Amino acid sequence: MAIDKVKAYFAEFGREGDVMEFPASSATVELAAQAVGCEPARIAKTLSFAVGDRVALVVCAGDARIANPRFKAQFGTKPRMLPAEEAEERIGHAVGGVCPFAVNEGCDVYLDESLRRFDVVYPACGSSNSAIALTPDELAVYTPGSTWVDVCKLPEEGQMDTPTTAAQVS
Repeated sequence: MAIDKVKAYFAEFGREGDVMEFPASSATVELAAQAVGCEPARIAKTLSFAVGDRVALVVCAGDARIANPRFKAQFGTKPRMLPAEEAEERIGHAVGGVCPFAVNEGCDVYLDESLRRFDVVYPACGSSNSAIALTPDELAVYTPGSTWVDVCKLPEEGQMDTPTTAAQVS
C-alpha cells in the first residue's frame, strides 16, 4: 500500500508516527479539512499533470486553483490533468491519496507559493484517509528536489481558470 511506502519514507526522518490515519475518507479538500480539524485552505492538495513524458505534481493550498497562463509560463505547455486511471501507475499513489512523498521515478514535485501564507499545512500521505502536519519549509525538506513555483490563483484573485474536482485532488 502507498501509505506504507510513505510511512517508511518518513521513518527515515523519525516522523512515521506523525502520519495521521482517519476512520473516514480525507480524499477531498473538504473531507480532509473535516478529518484534520482545520480550514480547507490549509490542506496541501497535490494536483498531477502530464508534462511531456513526465508527471508534474503541484502541491498547493486547498483554496488555490491553477492559473493557466502561469502554468504555461512555468512548464511551457497548457495544464493537462493526469487521467485518474493513470495516477497510481505513474505516481505510485491513487487519486484521493496523491502526495509528494515516496513517488515513482518520472515525477517532479513543485510546491506552490499559495502554501507559504500558512504556518502549518496538511498534505495526504498516500491513502484516501491520511495526512501529516508540516510547515511549508518542512514540506520542502521532505520533498527533495522540489521547486517553489507560482502557478496558482487564490479566491481573492478573481475568476478561477481551471476548476478542480474531488477526483483530481488529494
